[in-house]
Amino acid sequence: MSLKKVAASALAHICSHSPELAQAVVDAEGIPDIAPLIENSKVKRQACACLSHIAKHSVELAELVVEGEIFPKIFALLKDPEDPVVRKNAATCIREIAKHTPELSLLIVNAGGLPAIVDYVSQADEDSKLPGIMTLGFISAFTEIMASNVIKAKAIGPLGYALSTASSDHVKAAAAWTLGQIGRHSSDHARAVAEGNIFPKLMDAYLSPKASDDLKAKAKRALKFVIQKCVYLDALNPLLHEKAPQNILKYVVKQYAKVLPNDVEAKKKFAEGRGLAKLQLIQTDDNELMETIKLINTCYPEEVVKYYSPGYDKELLGKINDEL
Repeated sequence: MSLKKVAASALAHICSHSPELAQAVVDAEGIPDIAPLIENSKVKRQACACLSHIAKHSVELAELVVEGEIFPKIFALLKDPEDPVVRKNAATCIREIAKHTPELSLLIVNAGGLPAIVDYVSQADEDSKLPGIMTLGFISAFTEIMASNVIKAKAIGPLGYALSTASSDHVKAAAAWTLGQIGRHSSDHARAVAEGNIFPKLMDAYLSPKASDDLKAKAKRALKFVIQKCVYLDALNPLLHEKAPQNILKYVVKQYAKVLPNDVEAKKKFAEGRGLAKLQLIQTDDNELMETIKLINTCYPEEVVKYYSPGYDKELLGKINDEL
C-alpha cells in the first residue's frame, strides 16, 4: 500500500470527526495536495473520501474544496470503470458540496454535473444510489430554475425507478423526497413529475404495510407538495377514488375545484371520464373535503350531478315502474 494512499486515508478519518479537525487539515494546506489526487488511479478513492469529509462540515469548507478545482474532473469518477467505491465516494463528495447553498449547487449545474449525476443514479447499485439521489434533491430544493435543470437532465425516470424497485426503504425515501423537491415549485414542475407516472408510485410507497415510517412520511409529503401544484387533471384521475386516503384525497379534490369552474373543456371531460361519478362515491366526515366536493358539484346542473350519483339508475327505474 502506497504512502500516499495511507496518508490520504488517515486525513479522511481525521476530517470526518469534527469541523475543527477538518479545518486543521485545511490550515495545513491539505486541499492543494489532496484535490489533484482524484486523478491518481491509486489514491482517488481516498482523495474523494477526504474531500467529502472536509466539505460536509460547513459552507466555508465546501467552498475551499471547490476552489481546489475538482469540477468538472470529479464528475468523470462517477463512471469510474474499475472501482464502485470510487464512484460512490465521488458522488458523496458532490452531495456534501451541493447541500449547503444555492450558489454551490449552481456551480455543479454550471460545470455540467447533472447528466453525470443522473447517469450515476441510473447505473449505481442499490444503496450506492443514495448520494446521487440526495444531490438531485438538494439542487432541486433551492430554486425553480435548478429544479427545471434537473428535469431537463431526465432525472425523473431514474428517481421513479429507484422509488419503486429499491430494496431498502431509505433509498426509496430519498427518491420520494427528491421527487417532492422537484415538483413543488410550479405547475410545470408538478406536471413533469406527474407525467413520469410518479403519483401511483408515491401512493404505493405511502400505503405499503411494509414501508418504514420515514418512507411513509416522505411519500405523503411529496404527494402533498406536488398535488398542490398540479393542474394536469389527467394525472390526478387515478388518485380520485373513494378508497384513497382522505388526507391525500382532499388535496386531489382541491385541485379539481381550482380548475373546473373556469375550464369548460375540463369540466366536460371530468364528467365524461367518470370523474364526477367517482366524486359522488366519496363518503367523508371531513368538512373541508365535503365542502370542496359540493363546490365542484355546483359547476354542473343538478340533474347531471344526480345522474352520476350512486343509486340513480334504481331511482329512475322505480319512477318508470310507477308510471306504468
